[in-house]
Amino acid sequence: MRIVLASTSPRRRELLGLLGVPFDVCEPSFVEQPMSGFAPREQVAYFALEKARSVAGARSDDIVLGGDTVIESDGRLLGKPRDREDALRMLTNLAGRPHQVHSAVALCHQSRSVERVEVATATVHMKPDGGGIERYLETGEFWGKAGSYSIQGRGADLIETIQGDYTTVVGLPLKIVASLLRLAGYPISQEDVEALYRRKPYPNWSRFAS
Repeated sequence: MRIVLASTSPRRRELLGLLGVPFDVCEPSFVEQPMSGFAPREQVAYFALEKARSVAGARSDDIVLGGDTVIESDGRLLGKPRDREDALRMLTNLAGRPHQVHSAVALCHQSRSVERVEVATATVHMKPDGGGIERYLETGEFWGKAGSYSIQGRGADLIETIQGDYTTVVGLPLKIVASLLRLAGYPISQEDVEALYRRKPYPNWSRFAS
């Protein structure tokens, strides 16, 4: 029985690797399309589950994990910026205010008829803009980032504090991952997970330790 990560995200691969479990990576065939009528938490859960399902059919004896992350501000979803001006607009609107990051993890193990999805939410409090946004945009790091920033990179300079699990903001809440793996019968130690959270071995994790 193998663990399969249904994701092409390098950040999710890095985070899952911190748990010290061997896993394969498989690109999901599911294509994300924003849907009307879904609350942000509902949409992120649906996307994560469909990603996992799209891989589980070919890996029925394995544990397949799918993940997805969305940013919510004033009830609206923020996606990836179209261009620099769009990134500037997003970050200016977020500056000096809190917003929510929702990250979902789905687990599918077809041969045992196990299918679960859970969502974690963290609140990110951004600093008021004092010229930091323009300096950040000059780094180019905003490209391909939901909300136009990366907490594990230079985007951390724009953030005051977070409330919640740091790994939720990066994109794969590891406590939920470990809990789902144990549910599916995969031996992963609670003590090891707690030790990982004490060490915080990922860029900027210690900076936002609660």
